[in-house]
Amino acid sequence: MTATGERHAVVVGGSLAGMLTARVLSAHARVTVVERNRLDDAAGSGPRPGIPQARHTHVFVEGGQLALESLLPGILGELSARGALPVGMPYDLVQHQSGRWYERFAASTRFLSCTRGLLDTVVRERVLAEGGVDLLAGTGVTGLVGDAERVRGVRVRGVRVRKRGAADDPYEIEADLVVDASGRTSRVPTWLGEIGGEAPDEETIDTGQGYATQLYRLRPGAEDPGYHCLYFLPDTEQPLTGVVLRVEDGLWVASLSGPRGSEPPTDPAGFLDYASQYPHPYLREWLSTMEPVGPVHSNRSTANIRRYYERPGRRPAGLLVVGDALCAFNPIYGQGMTVAAQQVVALRKVLGAGSGVAGGARGGAASGGGVLGRGGRRTRDVQRALAGVAETAWAISAGADRALPGVESTGPGPNALDRLTGRYLRRVAAIVPGDPGAGRHYRSVLALTAPPARLFHPRIALPALFRAPRATPGEPPLVVEGWPGGEG
Repeated sequence: MTATGERHAVVVGGSLAGMLTARVLSAHARVTVVERNRLDDAAGSGPRPGIPQARHTHVFVEGGQLALESLLPGILGELSARGALPVGMPYDLVQHQSGRWYERFAASTRFLSCTRGLLDTVVRERVLAEGGVDLLAGTGVTGLVGDAERVRGVRVRGVRVRKRGAADDPYEIEADLVVDASGRTSRVPTWLGEIGGEAPDEETIDTGQGYATQLYRLRPGAEDPGYHCLYFLPDTEQPLTGVVLRVEDGLWVASLSGPRGSEPPTDPAGFLDYASQYPHPYLREWLSTMEPVGPVHSNRSTANIRRYYERPGRRPAGLLVVGDALCAFNPIYGQGMTVAAQQVVALRKVLGAGSGVAGGARGGAASGGGVLGRGGRRTRDVQRALAGVAETAWAISAGADRALPGVESTGPGPNALDRLTGRYLRRVAAIVPGDPGAGRHYRSVLALTAPPARLFHPRIALPALFRAPRATPGEPPLVVEGWPGGEG
């Protein structure tokens, strides 16, 4: 049921995180999504402007699919009808890491493959069709509106906005709740200082990786390759990542990435030559048989960034932060969209447990009671619940990236326990390519359906610690019985 009462929430950003948040809030208030880009300028389901990663490889792992379907029942079927593809791991993949090819065992989990443009379009259309949400596109937020109370601290009362390309002065939109879903480049930390609040502590882990992406399609009459994804994984000795992923409309997205100073070029010939640097010639050989579609696009926004809004400080009531604005991950791990969807599920649960969001800075109750209802949850309590959702994904991405050479970090470096855990995980990674049982548990963590503790399950720990890795194919396993799809 959609609420159409007096209460009003503003969501900054019409991304996946923003639209899903708007859908949940619409059960408690009237919602306005403020999106700086003119979405109607994009043809069809093209990439949404303003997302650095929009033209590059995207996947929705199982944990994200479960969250998305619970928020918008039937949405996975809608995406599938428009070309999104379930990719079984490891059955539908040809994977290479540390000099070894993975066996293509029966799938134990699946991720959803499609372009970011298709995903954003289907989710946005569905949320707007449900009602209770207004989209104010082509409008940029220029600051927060708030007040400082000597007793109860700071409270956000709305946002200041300006129509893009207009000469008019900014104007204010009042709101009982403002949610920042503006992504990794969020300016909210700066705006907080302007209304008497404090910016959150921030941690950055930056490997310096740069991406380049080229769309391809099979040439007329070409034979299907017999898989949905070709994946070269990096390690401490081999820093290059390569993903060639089947998406909708008969297209393949090829994303190549390298470390700082060795980023892939953005001209088609140079992009293809860059593929020669990978540890097996198959990547370049296969790309050279395909037909390029459009230009090569690059992206350098790959740092892990975590902002600790849940920590003590002069935090305003009436403000929540979700998605990449709260915790952004290196895109190589394919976690960002899933964590955002899971955070919105957590938000729905918290709002359902109380009558809204209340609270002020330093734990005080804001005047007027709850933001979306009197007697509701304090803002910081809700923010803490959202932050907790990111823990598993952060442990995976931050833990792996801290170990890479050349990484730049603002947080603490690895301690003795981190180094010991890293050695153990390298042994785990060595057994997974040839061990279906260990791989099943390992992939459940990567799919964000199981906690990191699952990596110490006896089915993983015993072979990792006491057995030599099993033999795996010496060449790319291009043909497996029973392909395509299914359970193998």
